Amino acid sequence: MITRILAAALAMSTFPLILATDPAPATAIAAPATATVQLPHVSIIAMGEGNKGTPVILIPGLASPRAVWEPSAAALVASGHRVYLVQVNGFAGEAAGANLEPGIIAGIVADLHGFVGSKKLADVAVVGHSMGGLAGLVWVKTHPADIARLMVVDALPYSGDIFVPNAQVAMIEPRAAAMRDQMKASYGKPADKAGADATAAFLALKPESQVRVSAWAQASDPRVSGQAMYEDLTTDLRPDMAAIATPITLVYPWSAKLPREQADAFYRAEYAKAPHVTYVPIGDAAHFVMLDAPDAFAAALADFVK
Repeated sequence: MITRILAAALAMSTFPLILATDPAPATAIAAPATATVQLPHVSIIAMGEGNKGTPVILIPGLASPRAVWEPSAAALVASGHRVYLVQVNGFAGEAAGANLEPGIIAGIVADLHGFVGSKKLADVAVVGHSMGGLAGLVWVKTHPADIARLMVVDALPYSGDIFVPNAQVAMIEPRAAAMRDQMKASYGKPADKAGADATAAFLALKPESQVRVSAWAQASDPRVSGQAMYEDLTTDLRPDMAAIATPITLVYPWSAKLPREQADAFYRAEYAKAPHVTYVPIGDAAHFVMLDAPDAFAAALADFVK
């Protein structure tokens, strides 16, 4: 049974349930960028490569495009940073590529590790939302030298805790597998706009944010989203958190639905074993913090990349 305090995080597991395959292009990035680098599991667009500031890699979440970072990317470039916008293949209208096979999260990390090495990037700051935040945690666990600091935006070391506090993977896996199979079976069927709209209303507070989230969901390939969701729900990093020396900034939302004191207690407990965590609660926001509270998120991001 899902408790009240876990309700705000429920998006990470319920979001994929309404995905379909009616493709629609993701919103274009409205700033000068280089050509897209296409890799097996992700594509990457570089912005501000002539800048001398800290390189920042932005990873979106489940079924989200790189466009979710539009204002963030533009502000970072304007302040002198190099920005690398990631999109997971198969999300928000992109071709699935290698993500039709298991190993999506590991593949994302492998692609990004190779990219950082090929570009000889140093002092890298990584920002990941939702599943992108989990990928960031896997990345600092497996290749700690790649990343100087990590911002996690509303993601957990183990999202199974959404369903049952202190859950074990074996408890969650059957449910995760059933959700994955249900999603994959929807491939080729018309998009469930009503379902997408309802879920978007849970994931974002602002009506304009909800419209964008719903459109991205409807455009995503449910075969990819289903497998990615399954991997998210069966990846447990809780035993590894104490050994992660990389500084982590955790951004998390609170609202009338999840009051500040409850959000504080929940997220701090989830990251209690990590040795270097800065907690940044942002109010009047849901899962898509950067859309619901853009000014507060921009301030948090500016502090993070200093």
